[in-house]
Parts: sequence; C-alpha cells; structure tokens
Amino acid sequence: MARYFDIHPENPQRRSIGQVVDLLREDGLIAYPTDSCYALGCQLGNRDGIDRIRTIRNLDDRHHFTLVCENFAQLGQFVHISNAVFRSIKAATPGSYTFILPATKEVPRRLLHPKKKTVGVRIPDHVVTQALVAELGEPLVSSTLLLPGQEEPMTQGWEIKEELDNQIDAVIEGEAGTDPTTVIDFSDDVPEVVRVGSGDPTPFE
Repeated sequence: MARYFDIHPENPQRRSIGQVVDLLREDGLIAYPTDSCYALGCQLGNRDGIDRIRTIRNLDDRHHFTLVCENFAQLGQFVHISNAVFRSIKAATPGSYTFILPATKEVPRRLLHPKKKTVGVRIPDHVVTQALVAELGEPLVSSTLLLPGQEEPMTQGWEIKEELDNQIDAVIEGEAGTDPTTVIDFSDDVPEVVRVGSGDPTPFE
C-alpha cells in the first residue's frame, strides 16, 4: 500500500519531505503535485521505478521522461544548452514548461529518446516540488500522471492512492494544476511547440 502524505502547500513540513525523500532513495516511486498537474517520480538510478512508470502509463521507448530540476545550475549538468536557448528558457522559468534538449552523459541511457538522445527538463514553480528536489539533491525523473485511456491527468491525491495503491510507494496530497506542461523542443536550437498545456506557448511560436 502507498503511504499518504498531506503536505502543506506553502510551508512544507520538513519531516514529511524528509520521509518522502527517504522513500525515493530506497528506490520508491511517488505521485506528487506540481504547478502543472500530478506527476509520477523516482530517483535517476531507479531502474525499477522507471519501468513501473512505463507500465502504469503504458509508454513506449520514444517517450520523453522529464528531469525535474531545482535550478539552472542543476539543469545545466544534464542537458547541453546554447546561450540563445539559455536566455529563452531562463525567461520562462520557473514555470509550467518542459524543454526537450540534447542530454549530457550524466543522463542514464534508458531515459533518452533512442534516436535523438534528448531528454525533457523543467524547473517547476511549486513550493512542495522544489522542497522535494532540494532535499533529494538531484533531479526527479518524472512523467505526467495520465493513465491509459484517460484524457485528463489525475488531480486529487486520494483518488490517485485509490487507483494506484499497489503500484506506487507514496502519494503526496497537495495543490496541483489541472493541465500538463507546455512542451518546447529545443533539440535543434530552434523552438518547436510540441504540446500546448498550462504554460503560455506564445514566447516560443
């Protein structure tokens, strides 16, 4: 059964954040709220967690996983980013955007798009997510919590616990958005809007 954490949206309890991060470090898989919507998340080296995300969401190997980062210093370790692209992304973060960029060698191969060698990255504007990533000390490997056959992501922690109780290790109850991120592909240095979501796509069109 998944553990259930009710974490304050503005002043996250340090003890609860620590307990969730301990679960992540023990190869746990969590469902957590973000500024866009709920996401599934695990540690970078958690092969089982990544496989479980693929199973829960019925994903193929062309799916772009997202590295949810605390800040630009962390993001820069995992993707190659030109000065021009840096300025564009900097102006739009933190926020509800996912950027697809060429990955560095720090990213495990199984997270990469098989042909493009790219990965998604984002810096969320969400207090609880930021607290988690800061405590973990590395990005969270994440994917939108959108189940097969559903058109909209799940938005309530208790519903997620009910639905995925035996497939994940923890659910964080908290305030989340209701739309996925807007996805911008910068793999060729020119922005391509791949998905319009909660972030305004206008700056990248």
